[in-house]
Formats: sequence, C-alpha cells, structure tokens
Amino acid sequence: MTTAALAPQTISKRVSPGTTARNIATLAWRNLVQIKHNPMELLDLSIQPIMFVLLFAYVFGPAMEGSVERYLPIVIPGIIAQNALFAGMTTGFGLNTDITKGVFDRFRSLPIARSAPLIGRIIADTAKQAWSMIILLSVGFAIGFRLKTDVLALLVAFVLLLTFAVLFSWTSVYIAMKVNEPEKVQIFGFVVIFPLSFLSTAFIKSTDGIPGPVAWLMDNSPVTHLVEAMRGLLVGGPVLDHALIALLWGVGIAAVFAPLSLRAFKARA
Repeated sequence: MTTAALAPQTISKRVSPGTTARNIATLAWRNLVQIKHNPMELLDLSIQPIMFVLLFAYVFGPAMEGSVERYLPIVIPGIIAQNALFAGMTTGFGLNTDITKGVFDRFRSLPIARSAPLIGRIIADTAKQAWSMIILLSVGFAIGFRLKTDVLALLVAFVLLLTFAVLFSWTSVYIAMKVNEPEKVQIFGFVVIFPLSFLSTAFIKSTDGIPGPVAWLMDNSPVTHLVEAMRGLLVGGPVLDHALIALLWGVGIAAVFAPLSLRAFKARA
C-alpha cells in the first residue's frame, strides 16, 4: 500500500480588496456595538457637546457679542469643528486600549487585512462624530441658533467636517501606535488640540486687534479654514476657498501620518 505525498500548502499573506472591505466593515461594526456594552461612551459623546454649547453661549456670548443669539452663529460652527478634533483623539485612545489589552495580538493571528483594525476604528469613530454634530446642532437650535442656508448646505457641512476629521485622526492613530498607555494619547490631545483650536477663529468673529504674529497663525490655521467653511455652509459666507484649504491641510496630514501609522502597526507584529 502506497501513501501519496501531499504537496505543502502555502497560505497567501495578501488579502483581496473585497475581503479587505469586509474586514474593515466587520471591525467598524465591532467598535460600534461596543457602545451597547459601554453606554457611558455614548453619554460622553452627548453630554460634552451640550456642556460646550451652553457654557460658551451663555458665558461668552453676552460679553463678546452682546447677546446669546448674536453669538450663536459664530460659536456653533467653531464648537462643531473643535469637537471633531477632540473626538479624533478618541480614535487613538481606543486603538491604544486595544493594543495594551492584547486585542490586536488576536487580530494579527487572524487572516485579515493588516490595515483593517486601524481603518475600522476610524470609520466607527467617524459615525460617533456624526452623532456628536447632530447633538451640537440640536442644542444650538433649541437655544436660538438658526440655519440661514439650506438643507443641502447642511449636508455638505457634515461631509466636510467628517472628511477632515477622518484625515486628521491619523495623527492620533500614529500616537496610539507609539505610546504604551492610553492616557498618553489624551495628553497629546490636550497639548496639541487645545492650542490648535483656540489659535483659530473658532470662538471669535475675526482676528482684528490680535497681535500680528498670533493673528497670522490664527488666519492660516487649518482649524480657521475649517470653521470659516462651516460658517459659510451654515449661516452664509465664503465657503469654497476655505473648504479647499482645510481639505488640503487634511490630505497633507494624512499623507504624512497614515503611512507612519501603518508602518508602526506592522512593526508591532
């Protein structure tokens, strides 16, 4: 009796585009359904925007514009943009938590696309940012903010904000790959996002009266261009130039940090 020799089987390390898309969708859904087991996460996404709108509107509004109603068209787009930047930091925080808990070690043992855990997390957090923007606008409408354009412009504002947020979130992904504790990702957020958001026109009408070098930084900040485009889409004003510059900033940021993030992720394997 003879035994046929079996040819050794090789397992391809390459994943087809269709499989990659399914991997990304599966992991994005995993990150979203976690809210069911951790409802405090959704509460954080809801309470913080409400607090920011009420505090800025009622504390700074009367002092800066004479009334809450006159300040709302200025501050609502600014808070929406700032909130998107801070929400992007939660992407890095969640990724680093998965890494430190060993979840990514299990991902690496599966025949899935290497980029799927990173992109899946970004997509899931983008959906959460959309929820935050809806909360911000709802609170704004409740206290007197009014859309002065139309529904199409509002939808474009959503797309613009979420696109910039996705591009910018690669910075927090890279930090998450390089640090060994989730808290260090939060430190990065406070050190970078706070100055970046306040060195902009997010909470003021213009930079008139601000010292020259600081005014130049504010006028040329990507956050300023994002905020001004959002204002134009929500309450009227120039949009195209500001939107294009904001997106160019976002593409440039992603072009630097996305490859670095993927390289750092592979280095952990």
